[in-house]
Amino acid sequence: MKKFNIRKVLDGFTAASSSSSATAQPGAPKENDVVQETLQSEHFQLCKTVRHGFSYQPSSMAFDPVQKILAIGTQTGALRLFGRAGVECYCQHESGAAVIQLQFLINEGALVSALADDSIHLWNLRQKIPAILHSLKFNRERITYCHLPFQSKWLYIGTERGNIHIVNVESFTLSGYVIMWNKAIELSTKSHPGPIVHISDNPMDEGKLLIGFESGVVVLWDLKSKKGDCRYNYDEAIHSVAWHHEGKQFVCSHSDGTLTTWNIRAPAKPVQIITPHGKQPKDGKKPEPCKPILKVEYKTTRAGDPFMVLSGGLSYDTVGRRACLTVMHGKSTAVLEMDYPIVDFLTLCETPYPNDFQEPYAVVVLLEKDLVVIDLGQIGYPIFESPYPLSIHESPVTCCEYFVDCPAELIPALYSVGSRQKRQGYSKREWPISGGNWGQGTQSYSEIIITGHADGSIKFWDASALMLQVLYKLKTAKVFERARGKEEKPNTDIVDEDPFAIQALSWCPESRMLCVAGVSAHVIVYRFSKQEITTEVVQLLEVRMQCEFSDVDSPDPGGEQTPTPSTPGAASSPQSEPLAQPPTGSNSSEGPRDNIPCLQLRSSPLKQFPGYQVELVIQLVWVSGEPPQQITSLAINSSYGLVVYGNSNGLAVVDYLQKTLLLNMGTSELYSPSEPYQRQPLSPRRGRQPSGALCDSNDGSNTSEDRCKSPTSDAKDNSFTRSRSSSVTSIDRESREAICSFCFCESFPRKSDSLVSPCLLVGTTQGSVMMVALSLPPGGDHRLQQPVGIASCGTMTRLKGGILTMALLDAAGTLLPPSYELWYDPNASDEEKEKSRRRRPASPHLSQEGQDAQFAVLCSEKQAKVVALPSQTRIYKHNITETSFVLRADVVQMAGTNCIACFCANGHIMTLSLPSLRPLLDVNYLPLTDMRIARTFCFSNLGQALYLTSPTEIQRITYSQETCDNLQEMLSELFTPVETPEAPNRGFFKGLFGGGAQSLDREDLFNETAAGKASRSLAQHIPGPGGMEGMKGAASGVVGDLARARIALDERGQKLGELEERTAAMMGSADSFSKHAHVMMLKYKDKKWYQL
Repeated sequence: MKKFNIRKVLDGFTAASSSSSATAQPGAPKENDVVQETLQSEHFQLCKTVRHGFSYQPSSMAFDPVQKILAIGTQTGALRLFGRAGVECYCQHESGAAVIQLQFLINEGALVSALADDSIHLWNLRQKIPAILHSLKFNRERITYCHLPFQSKWLYIGTERGNIHIVNVESFTLSGYVIMWNKAIELSTKSHPGPIVHISDNPMDEGKLLIGFESGVVVLWDLKSKKGDCRYNYDEAIHSVAWHHEGKQFVCSHSDGTLTTWNIRAPAKPVQIITPHGKQPKDGKKPEPCKPILKVEYKTTRAGDPFMVLSGGLSYDTVGRRACLTVMHGKSTAVLEMDYPIVDFLTLCETPYPNDFQEPYAVVVLLEKDLVVIDLGQIGYPIFESPYPLSIHESPVTCCEYFVDCPAELIPALYSVGSRQKRQGYSKREWPISGGNWGQGTQSYSEIIITGHADGSIKFWDASALMLQVLYKLKTAKVFERARGKEEKPNTDIVDEDPFAIQALSWCPESRMLCVAGVSAHVIVYRFSKQEITTEVVQLLEVRMQCEFSDVDSPDPGGEQTPTPSTPGAASSPQSEPLAQPPTGSNSSEGPRDNIPCLQLRSSPLKQFPGYQVELVIQLVWVSGEPPQQITSLAINSSYGLVVYGNSNGLAVVDYLQKTLLLNMGTSELYSPSEPYQRQPLSPRRGRQPSGALCDSNDGSNTSEDRCKSPTSDAKDNSFTRSRSSSVTSIDRESREAICSFCFCESFPRKSDSLVSPCLLVGTTQGSVMMVALSLPPGGDHRLQQPVGIASCGTMTRLKGGILTMALLDAAGTLLPPSYELWYDPNASDEEKEKSRRRRPASPHLSQEGQDAQFAVLCSEKQAKVVALPSQTRIYKHNITETSFVLRADVVQMAGTNCIACFCANGHIMTLSLPSLRPLLDVNYLPLTDMRIARTFCFSNLGQALYLTSPTEIQRITYSQETCDNLQEMLSELFTPVETPEAPNRGFFKGLFGGGAQSLDREDLFNETAAGKASRSLAQHIPGPGGMEGMKGAASGVVGDLARARIALDERGQKLGELEERTAAMMGSADSFSKHAHVMMLKYKDKKWYQL
């Protein structure tokens, strides 16, 4: 435990590090005032924990019908595995190549992935973090299709050249047995049949392999005789093939929208040709061609007609129609429209055996942006309600906040109001993907993630115990009028798209007060209520904020009364009435727009359901043809009843209890006239992007309308290559100073104060930190009648770069959170309100003469400082980065104390101790590649952090050593021991006359003795990091017994060959011994004992 004596630091006795400086200042604490810092570097370690959401850009899918685990591969080489609710896992191929196909080793705890870079990989799923055991990289041929028969160790690999190679999945070595395309097709065929698009063995005869070529040729290959038994030719290209379980027929889907059914003994022509979506001409001619049927599956049932499920095949005249999945069952055909294009689908069946009645019960449909599971067992084919958090991207995420260790009653309260929002009409059966087990984590604290979206919605998520579940959804757009027609635009016509997008939010978990800022320069204040109400007129406050460049009188820093802002359009009195009537500004086509908000408030009564209900709407208006600047910072305090927001014009303070504007002040007016920090206001250049905006601008050529663009309007260009000075967005030296950070606190507004009082810390993009004093009336009725006094107290200090976060510590180094009011239901009776409504008392911090009682912790994009209060002397300073800039910084609780956590644009994640600002962690984690990460990265308490790693996925990380140590226990298990179902009974007569499934000893055909050695130049074997050596290393750890058990399971496959050889030798020896014993018996059979 390291102890820091502030007196010695101030007197210069303690040596400063190279990156931080401490200077002696007057008014230092007494020598016995010692701040004990318990955090050390050993408390920190950075690692990824879990990834939530829908797999971004999915490309393939597989399902283990015994383990009931679903795997999804993506175009970026990612692998996501899903089991029951809360069981999910993320892996990544190092190459980043697209996953073109996945194949489970059913009930073996292993998965084979084939990639677009012509490599195949074997994943071990028997450990909580799956790892690659083996890899095989093909050098001369491109992989197009893979097939692994059930309970086989031989994997068939089809290539672009039309050849098939065979891989032993236990050793990941190639067999010498190769099926060449020119031997498979007829010798008379002059053209190449094209790439392999399908491989499967006959369900009733493992010795017969069905090979589909893209050109339309299908070959039934005899593995033993090494020749083609039958060849089936069709004029149209093939996309997929499916067997009937009896092995006598198969179905092909073609590029002209037809399905052909073939009898394996009649290769001359198909038994049936149908066009499911083709219009049947009356004259008996062929139907008009349709779009290709990309995939077909043929599943049988014991009790009724078989199911045929297919994707694609729609007629060409259905232009603009959404993608469809077609389910054909008997004489009925159901066409199920999907919200997004179909990537792949799988029919889930009761049995893993291909030679038995399949009994399909569900279809898993992988869409470009969703995962849908259809229930085949109920009329109308309803979908299952997904237990996974796959709706993060339902509307693009524009902002994100993370709260750890929330009040225990919050999650149940949000869940109770959110459960009423659930859709109806789902299947009543349980979710069919039900494999795996939950982790054994012991964390008891609750975690909540709040996401703001482009459509104006806000979602609350339960993120406890490494899981994610949506709790409640709030639609902020309900308070505004919507455009009724497609061509109708909002009344001000300045927003290209997503006018309701959420830009920032401020939430008080204790009081449940919520404040959100939208991209159309609007702020909405919400209260939480469990009762439904109808609001006749939504309370509206219109605010006119503009940058005034004439000489203005700064507020008297010593005054106690509320200053009268000199900015035109500001409230003339703190008691000004709310503007609930329609705006009266000019919006004529001749003159410039003035006093017009970007959005029109709802005029009809608003029915508000239990949950978050609108308290007040604040809208910034146009000023002389200039649109309002976007809001860059926002804060709410339930104890004071105040909301504050700022932009590049200045800041405004609103009393949401009295519904009045208290202060509307330009940034330059916050400075005292004599301050050296004051900057002369410069004329703004038209089209400058305000600080903190979500849009990314590289130049000043934007029109004024661009300021109200959607946060998602730059989604197509995610590069982060803009010029940079001191702000997160492109704001250069000539641009206006914007407000970028707030902190409500109980502190000392001025150096001369000895008692704490309500204050507001204000941070700007130029690094200034100002103190604003708040004078609150007494509680009760007086609070609603008397005005709140506000006085600017000038600049406290200045840092390099824009201010990101501010906080207060007491003299012992303990974090002083803002005061808050405990939650009460605003619609409850007055008696209940009084019982629950009480303000949390602030700690009475007294400052003795010449002694500091608080520390202000300030962090900017370049520096961190600790300033003693009330003397306002700098105690510590640390230069965080010289060449980059900090994107996000938060003061967080960690291991019973506090620290600053920072994320830099160069990818470094750092933590600094408090109050001494010692570097504790510095890891080069994630280079900033797009604005999404900068917009959504956030730290929280207890070593937790998250960011949006893709438009559809949240990546959670931890910087806590304790969490990293316990991560194995907290993660879910994918593989669980399950007995493989018994094989179907062949029946007496089938067994007697040989009518059942014919087995094949593939070992005799494909081993090195029978097939010879494969060409070494064809493929290269690469041992994986999850191979035997890695497993043996893990065995020496805490989970040694489990790891040793896994090693034994992996070595089992390698020793099977040796065991077979030993068994054969023992059988030979036993046979020889039997023969020798028989000869000896005959020799001495008739002899008496005395003749021996």
